[in-house]
Amino acid sequence: MNAAGERVAVVTGASAGIGLYTALGLARQGMRVVLVGRDPARTERARRLVAERSGSGALDTALADLASLAAVRRLADALLADYERIDLLVNNAGLISPHFQLSEDGYELTVAVNHLAPFLLTNLLLDRLRASAQTNRMARIVTVASQAHRGAHLNIAALTRPQDWTPLSAYGRSKLCNVLFTRALARRLDATQVTTACLHPGVVATAIGDRAGAIAGFGWRLIKPFLISPERGAATSLFLAAVPDPTPFHGAYVVGKRVTEPDAAARDDRLAEELWAESARLVGLPASAAAGA
Repeated sequence: MNAAGERVAVVTGASAGIGLYTALGLARQGMRVVLVGRDPARTERARRLVAERSGSGALDTALADLASLAAVRRLADALLADYERIDLLVNNAGLISPHFQLSEDGYELTVAVNHLAPFLLTNLLLDRLRASAQTNRMARIVTVASQAHRGAHLNIAALTRPQDWTPLSAYGRSKLCNVLFTRALARRLDATQVTTACLHPGVVATAIGDRAGAIAGFGWRLIKPFLISPERGAATSLFLAAVPDPTPFHGAYVVGKRVTEPDAAARDDRLAEELWAESARLVGLPASAAAGA
Protein backbone atom coordinates (compact mmCIF):
# COMPACT_ATOMS: atom_id res chain seq x y z
CA MET A 1 0.00 0.00 0.00
CA ASN A 2 1.35 3.39 -0.89
CA ALA A 3 1.85 6.12 1.69
CA ALA A 4 -0.48 9.11 1.73
CA GLY A 5 0.34 11.50 -1.10
CA GLU A 6 2.91 9.15 -2.60
CA ARG A 7 2.75 9.15 -6.38
CA VAL A 8 2.54 5.69 -7.94
CA ALA A 9 3.73 4.56 -11.36
CA VAL A 10 2.93 1.20 -12.97
CA VAL A 11 5.34 0.01 -15.68
CA THR A 12 4.62 -3.11 -17.72
CA GLY A 13 7.46 -5.11 -19.22
CA ALA A 14 9.73 -3.78 -16.48
CA SER A 15 11.90 -6.84 -15.97
CA ALA A 16 14.35 -5.91 -18.76
CA GLY A 17 15.14 -3.48 -21.55
CA ILE A 18 13.37 -0.16 -21.90
CA GLY A 19 10.87 -1.00 -19.15
CA LEU A 20 13.62 -1.67 -16.63
CA TYR A 21 15.29 1.68 -17.29
CA THR A 22 11.93 3.44 -17.28
CA ALA A 23 11.31 2.02 -13.82
CA LEU A 24 14.78 3.13 -12.74
CA GLY A 25 14.22 6.67 -13.98
CA LEU A 26 10.84 6.93 -12.27
CA ALA A 27 12.33 5.65 -9.01
CA ARG A 28 14.99 8.34 -9.25
CA GLN A 29 12.18 10.88 -9.69
CA GLY A 30 10.82 9.81 -6.30
CA MET A 31 7.79 7.83 -7.42
CA ARG A 32 6.71 4.50 -5.97
CA VAL A 33 7.18 2.17 -8.91
CA VAL A 34 5.35 -1.09 -9.55
CA LEU A 35 7.42 -3.25 -11.88
CA VAL A 36 5.14 -5.56 -13.84
CA GLY A 37 6.70 -8.67 -15.35
CA ARG A 38 5.85 -12.19 -16.38
CA ASP A 39 8.69 -14.16 -14.80
CA PRO A 40 8.96 -13.94 -10.98
CA ALA A 41 12.74 -14.36 -10.80
CA ARG A 42 13.52 -11.86 -13.57
CA THR A 43 11.07 -9.32 -12.18
CA GLU A 44 12.56 -9.57 -8.70
CA ARG A 45 16.08 -9.20 -10.11
CA ALA A 46 14.90 -6.06 -11.88
CA ARG A 47 13.46 -4.70 -8.63
CA ARG A 48 16.75 -5.29 -6.83
CA LEU A 49 18.72 -3.60 -9.61
CA VAL A 50 16.45 -0.55 -9.53
CA ALA A 51 16.70 -0.43 -5.74
CA GLU A 52 20.49 -0.60 -5.86
CA ARG A 53 20.92 2.05 -8.54
CA SER A 54 18.23 4.46 -7.35
CA GLY A 55 18.50 4.05 -3.60
CA SER A 56 14.70 3.83 -3.49
CA GLY A 57 12.82 1.52 -1.18
CA ALA A 58 9.48 2.40 -2.79
CA LEU A 59 9.53 -0.47 -5.27
CA ASP A 60 7.03 -3.27 -5.74
CA THR A 61 6.50 -6.06 -8.24
CA ALA A 62 3.38 -7.46 -9.85
CA LEU A 63 3.16 -10.51 -12.08
CA ALA A 64 1.04 -11.08 -15.17
CA ASP A 65 1.27 -12.93 -18.46
CA LEU A 66 -0.14 -10.31 -20.82
CA ALA A 67 -0.98 -13.04 -23.35
CA SER A 68 -3.96 -13.83 -21.09
CA LEU A 69 -6.83 -11.38 -20.71
CA ALA A 70 -7.79 -13.12 -17.46
CA ALA A 71 -4.27 -12.43 -16.17
CA VAL A 72 -4.59 -8.78 -17.19
CA ARG A 73 -7.84 -8.57 -15.23
CA ARG A 74 -6.21 -10.18 -12.19
CA LEU A 75 -3.33 -7.70 -12.47
CA ALA A 76 -5.74 -4.77 -12.55
CA ASP A 77 -7.66 -6.16 -9.57
CA ALA A 78 -4.43 -6.52 -7.58
CA LEU A 79 -3.26 -3.00 -8.43
CA LEU A 80 -6.61 -1.49 -7.50
CA ALA A 81 -6.61 -3.40 -4.22
CA ASP A 82 -3.04 -2.48 -3.30
CA TYR A 83 -2.79 1.17 -4.38
CA GLU A 84 -5.16 3.93 -3.37
CA ARG A 85 -3.79 6.04 -6.20
CA ILE A 86 -2.17 5.42 -9.58
CA ASP A 87 -0.65 8.51 -11.17
CA LEU A 88 1.15 7.02 -14.14
CA LEU A 89 0.65 3.95 -16.32
CA VAL A 90 3.43 3.10 -18.76
CA ASN A 91 2.28 0.52 -21.30
CA ASN A 92 5.74 -0.68 -22.25
CA ALA A 93 5.51 -4.47 -22.58
CA GLY A 94 5.74 -5.85 -26.10
CA LEU A 95 7.01 -8.72 -28.18
CA ILE A 96 7.80 -9.92 -31.68
CA SER A 97 6.66 -13.51 -32.14
CA PRO A 98 8.98 -15.61 -34.37
CA HIS A 99 6.08 -17.69 -35.66
CA PHE A 100 2.31 -17.49 -35.78
CA GLN A 101 0.88 -18.23 -32.35
CA LEU A 102 -2.42 -17.74 -30.59
CA SER A 103 -2.85 -16.27 -27.14
CA GLU A 104 -4.71 -18.02 -24.34
CA ASP A 105 -7.87 -16.34 -25.65
CA GLY A 106 -7.35 -17.52 -29.23
CA TYR A 107 -6.05 -14.23 -30.64
CA GLU A 108 -2.90 -13.70 -32.69
CA LEU A 109 -0.21 -13.39 -30.04
CA THR A 110 1.49 -10.14 -31.11
CA VAL A 111 -1.70 -8.08 -31.24
CA ALA A 112 -2.92 -9.75 -28.03
CA VAL A 113 0.15 -8.75 -26.01
CA ASN A 114 1.06 -5.47 -27.71
CA HIS A 115 -2.42 -4.00 -28.11
CA LEU A 116 -5.29 -5.85 -26.46
CA ALA A 117 -3.51 -6.22 -23.11
CA PRO A 118 -2.69 -2.50 -22.71
CA PHE A 119 -6.13 -1.57 -24.06
CA LEU A 120 -7.78 -3.65 -21.34
CA LEU A 121 -5.39 -2.70 -18.54
CA THR A 122 -5.71 1.01 -19.29
CA ASN A 123 -9.49 0.88 -19.25
CA LEU A 124 -9.59 -1.13 -16.02
CA LEU A 125 -7.28 1.37 -14.26
CA LEU A 126 -8.75 4.51 -15.75
CA ASP A 127 -11.11 5.43 -12.93
CA ARG A 128 -8.24 5.15 -10.42
CA LEU A 129 -6.08 7.37 -12.63
CA ARG A 130 -8.89 9.92 -12.82
CA ALA A 131 -9.41 9.83 -9.06
CA SER A 132 -5.69 10.28 -8.43
CA ALA A 133 -5.68 13.35 -10.65
CA GLN A 134 -8.17 15.01 -8.32
CA THR A 135 -5.73 15.12 -5.41
CA ASN A 136 -2.44 15.81 -7.16
CA ARG A 137 -1.14 16.91 -10.52
CA MET A 138 -2.78 15.29 -13.54
CA ALA A 139 -2.38 11.58 -14.17
CA ARG A 140 -0.71 10.24 -17.29
CA ILE A 141 -0.84 7.25 -19.63
CA VAL A 142 2.23 6.60 -21.76
CA THR A 143 2.26 3.88 -24.41
CA VAL A 144 5.41 2.71 -26.18
CA ALA A 145 4.68 2.50 -29.90
CA SER A 146 7.24 2.43 -32.70
CA GLN A 147 8.17 3.78 -36.11
CA ALA A 148 7.41 0.21 -37.20
CA HIS A 149 3.79 1.37 -37.47
CA ARG A 150 4.68 3.17 -40.70
CA GLY A 151 3.45 1.27 -43.72
CA ALA A 152 1.38 -1.15 -41.65
CA HIS A 153 -2.09 -2.07 -42.88
CA LEU A 154 -4.92 -2.85 -40.49
CA ASN A 155 -7.94 -4.96 -41.40
CA ILE A 156 -10.24 -4.71 -38.39
CA ALA A 157 -12.20 -7.80 -39.45
CA ALA A 158 -8.98 -9.85 -39.39
CA LEU A 159 -7.39 -8.19 -36.36
CA THR A 160 -6.83 -11.43 -34.45
CA ARG A 161 -6.32 -13.77 -37.44
CA PRO A 162 -4.45 -11.80 -40.14
CA GLN A 163 -3.98 -13.53 -43.49
CA ASP A 164 -0.63 -11.96 -44.42
CA TRP A 165 1.18 -12.80 -41.18
CA THR A 166 4.92 -12.38 -40.76
CA PRO A 167 6.77 -11.52 -37.54
CA LEU A 168 7.47 -7.96 -38.66
CA SER A 169 4.07 -7.25 -40.28
CA ALA A 170 2.34 -8.42 -37.10
CA TYR A 171 4.58 -6.19 -35.00
CA GLY A 172 3.98 -3.21 -37.28
CA ARG A 173 0.21 -3.72 -37.09
CA SER A 174 0.34 -3.89 -33.31
CA LYS A 175 2.29 -0.64 -33.14
CA LEU A 176 -0.21 1.02 -35.48
CA CYS A 177 -2.86 -0.12 -33.01
CA ASN A 178 -0.92 1.59 -30.21
CA VAL A 179 -1.01 4.93 -32.03
CA LEU A 180 -4.68 4.62 -32.99
CA PHE A 181 -5.56 3.59 -29.43
CA THR A 182 -3.82 6.67 -28.05
CA ARG A 183 -5.72 8.97 -30.42
CA ALA A 184 -9.08 7.38 -29.60
CA LEU A 185 -8.34 7.38 -25.87
CA ALA A 186 -7.38 11.07 -25.95
CA ARG A 187 -10.81 11.93 -27.31
CA ARG A 188 -12.38 10.16 -24.34
CA LEU A 189 -10.32 11.92 -21.68
CA ASP A 190 -10.39 15.33 -20.05
CA ALA A 191 -6.82 16.49 -20.59
CA THR A 192 -6.97 18.58 -17.42
CA GLN A 193 -7.27 15.30 -15.50
CA VAL A 194 -5.59 12.51 -17.45
CA THR A 195 -3.33 12.84 -20.49
CA THR A 196 -2.26 10.10 -22.87
CA ALA A 197 0.57 9.96 -25.38
CA CYS A 198 2.49 7.35 -27.32
CA LEU A 199 6.07 7.35 -28.50
CA HIS A 200 8.84 5.87 -30.58
CA PRO A 201 11.73 5.06 -28.22
CA GLY A 202 14.38 4.85 -30.93
CA VAL A 203 15.88 1.68 -32.36
CA VAL A 204 17.00 0.11 -29.13
CA ALA A 205 19.37 -2.77 -28.46
CA THR A 206 16.94 -4.98 -26.54
CA ALA A 207 16.21 -8.69 -26.95
CA ILE A 208 12.91 -8.06 -28.74
CA GLY A 209 14.35 -8.42 -32.24
CA ASP A 210 16.21 -11.62 -31.41
CA ARG A 211 12.92 -13.47 -31.78
CA ALA A 212 11.80 -11.87 -35.05
CA GLY A 213 12.28 -15.06 -37.06
CA ALA A 214 15.37 -16.61 -38.61
CA ILE A 215 16.23 -13.99 -41.23
CA ALA A 216 15.03 -10.83 -39.45
CA GLY A 217 16.38 -12.07 -36.13
CA PHE A 218 19.80 -12.71 -37.65
CA GLY A 219 19.83 -9.21 -39.13
CA TRP A 220 18.78 -7.75 -35.78
CA ARG A 221 21.66 -9.46 -33.99
CA LEU A 222 24.09 -8.10 -36.57
CA ILE A 223 23.04 -4.47 -36.10
CA LYS A 224 22.31 -4.69 -32.37
CA PRO A 225 25.81 -3.55 -31.27
CA PHE A 226 25.23 -0.28 -33.17
CA LEU A 227 21.82 0.55 -31.69
CA ILE A 228 21.05 2.86 -28.78
CA SER A 229 21.03 1.48 -25.26
CA PRO A 230 17.83 0.59 -23.37
CA GLU A 231 18.66 3.42 -20.96
CA ARG A 232 18.58 5.94 -23.81
CA GLY A 233 15.49 4.20 -25.17
CA ALA A 234 13.65 4.99 -21.93
CA ALA A 235 14.32 8.73 -22.28
CA THR A 236 11.10 9.67 -24.09
CA SER A 237 8.91 7.66 -21.72
CA LEU A 238 10.57 9.42 -18.80
CA PHE A 239 10.19 12.79 -20.50
CA LEU A 240 6.44 12.28 -20.93
CA ALA A 241 6.18 11.12 -17.33
CA ALA A 242 7.88 14.22 -15.95
CA VAL A 243 7.29 17.11 -18.36
CA PRO A 244 5.64 19.86 -16.27
CA ASP A 245 2.81 20.41 -18.75
CA PRO A 246 1.92 17.23 -20.67
CA THR A 247 -1.16 18.70 -22.36
CA PRO A 248 0.65 19.65 -25.62
CA PHE A 249 1.42 15.95 -26.00
CA HIS A 250 -2.13 14.74 -25.34
CA GLY A 251 -3.11 12.22 -28.00
CA ALA A 252 0.20 12.72 -29.78
CA TYR A 253 2.87 10.49 -31.24
CA VAL A 254 6.21 11.61 -29.83
CA VAL A 255 9.69 11.03 -31.24
CA GLY A 256 12.77 12.48 -29.58
CA LYS A 257 10.60 14.44 -27.15
CA ARG A 258 8.78 16.20 -30.01
CA VAL A 259 5.29 15.72 -31.37
CA THR A 260 5.67 13.99 -34.73
CA GLU A 261 3.10 13.25 -37.41
CA PRO A 262 2.51 9.49 -37.57
CA ASP A 263 1.72 7.53 -40.71
CA ALA A 264 -1.49 8.40 -42.55
CA ALA A 265 -3.25 5.25 -41.33
CA ALA A 266 -2.45 6.26 -37.74
CA ARG A 267 -4.27 9.57 -38.29
CA ASP A 268 -7.47 7.90 -39.50
CA ASP A 269 -9.96 8.65 -36.73
CA ARG A 270 -12.63 6.44 -38.27
CA LEU A 271 -10.20 3.52 -38.23
CA ALA A 272 -9.30 4.38 -34.64
CA GLU A 273 -12.96 4.21 -33.61
CA GLU A 274 -13.47 0.93 -35.45
CA LEU A 275 -10.41 -0.47 -33.70
CA TRP A 276 -11.70 0.76 -30.33
CA ALA A 277 -15.09 -0.92 -30.81
CA GLU A 278 -13.56 -4.21 -31.96
CA SER A 279 -10.96 -4.18 -29.18
CA ALA A 280 -13.65 -3.57 -26.58
CA ARG A 281 -15.63 -6.50 -27.97
CA LEU A 282 -12.61 -8.80 -27.96
CA VAL A 283 -11.64 -8.02 -24.35
CA GLY A 284 -15.21 -8.02 -23.04
CA LEU A 285 -15.68 -4.31 -22.35
CA PRO A 286 -18.63 -2.20 -23.47
CA ALA A 287 -17.89 -0.24 -26.63
CA SER A 288 -18.41 2.97 -24.62
CA ALA A 289 -15.57 2.04 -22.25
CA ALA A 290 -13.63 5.08 -21.04
CA ALA A 291 -16.14 7.45 -22.64
CA GLY A 292 -17.89 8.46 -19.48
CA ALA A 293 -15.96 11.05 -17.52
